[in-house]
Amino acid sequence: MRFCSLHLNTYFYAQFKYHNMAYNLLQGKKGIIFGALDEKSIAWRTALKCYEEGAQLVLTNAPVALRMGEINKLSEATNAPVIGADVTNMDDLKKLFEDATAHFGGKIDFILHSIGMSLNVRKGKSYTELDYGFNQKTLDISAMSLHRVLRTAWDMDALNEWGSVVALTYIAAQRVFPHYSEMADAKALLESVARSFGYHYAIKKKVRINTVSQSPTRTTAGSGVKGFDGFMNYAEKMSPMGNASSDDCANYCVSLFSDLTRMVTMQNLFHDGGFSFMGVTQEVLNEMEK
Repeated sequence: MRFCSLHLNTYFYAQFKYHNMAYNLLQGKKGIIFGALDEKSIAWRTALKCYEEGAQLVLTNAPVALRMGEINKLSEATNAPVIGADVTNMDDLKKLFEDATAHFGGKIDFILHSIGMSLNVRKGKSYTELDYGFNQKTLDISAMSLHRVLRTAWDMDALNEWGSVVALTYIAAQRVFPHYSEMADAKALLESVARSFGYHYAIKKKVRINTVSQSPTRTTAGSGVKGFDGFMNYAEKMSPMGNASSDDCANYCVSLFSDLTRMVTMQNLFHDGGFSFMGVTQEVLNEMEK
């Protein structure tokens, strides 16, 4: 079959348009996004991608974060209500799930847990000088909050069968990054909760629970870690594909919320351009030999 140039141009435009459009992977699905702080946050980017892929959303964050007002922009962009909840408070979480299921008119299909806060890091305390009161709050907010969210959904039977829960983590749960301090312990606990609750939820409702170990990402929270810029550059050189962006991570989360990954559960999934399996790259060697 012969194509004139006009037909070819139309064909290639259609192909280009197709590859740059949404795939409707989450059409008809309903989800809660925890932790969207501002436009830099992975939760924010994920909410936009989920909405683009056809999902209905509820946005939630701690009352102190909501007072910043930034999330209202995301609410307008995704046509999603904002419901405040303190993730260390079971009553708050119960009300969140009650309001969310009422808004959706039914159960929930997916949840993104993007929550982390370290008082010791904020106060500049090193790992060898932790304030244990701060440490308990860090573990409570950054890790046990996932257990509370899952427990609330479990008790209320709020998740549909074949639902999906994703929590964001970091490779410091397995390897030492000195300035990541107590957050490394929190991420290790977070990943353990995902595995342990993942077993029980798979048996009960075929719900899958995974953690995504993302590249260092220039978010408002991440940038507060000492030496962050230097480490971003190092990770870029140590990753064969370079650091994964927040939008890349959002796409990955969408795939985990979709029906294409129904048999993936209890996994810690590295999304880091290959960083996690590298010993050294030529680019880093070149830097060392200077």
